[in-house]
Amino acid sequence: MRNKMLAIVAVFLTLAAAPLASFAASPTPVGTWKTIDDRTGQPRALVEIYEDGDSLDGKILKVFPQPGEDADPVCDKCPGDLKGHKVTGLVILNGIKKNGDTWEGGTLLDPETGKTYKVKVSVLDGGQRLEVRGFIGFSIFGRSQIWVRAEPGEGGM
Repeated sequence: MRNKMLAIVAVFLTLAAAPLASFAASPTPVGTWKTIDDRTGQPRALVEIYEDGDSLDGKILKVFPQPGEDADPVCDKCPGDLKGHKVTGLVILNGIKKNGDTWEGGTLLDPETGKTYKVKVSVLDGGQRLEVRGFIGFSIFGRSQIWVRAEPGEGGM
């Protein structure tokens, strides 16, 4: 009787732990990502997404200038105190919080235009790609980019 009871308890614990294991293993945006230029398909920057309290933020670690561009650009079009700051080190993602399978509720700063957008982030392909959607108002009125998880050591990291 005791062995039967232990077997039942073991099965119950296994079934109860399965959803927790899959939740813990779900990929997050935390890490380093390579942004890709929509027009050229070339890498533009490395962005580190990190935890900041109960939300996620992201900063530019490195830029990949195109021919003829400044190797150490500043954000000439950024608003307020950010105007004139170097793009490298600039925090461009702020306040993103998990909501189901996405992270949203924060903002995305485009250093090329100086515009700030609402943002929605979705992890794809088991954590290897990131869909970053910037929008004004409603998500359907926006634009998405796919970022690729950076390999260790990539881009001089």
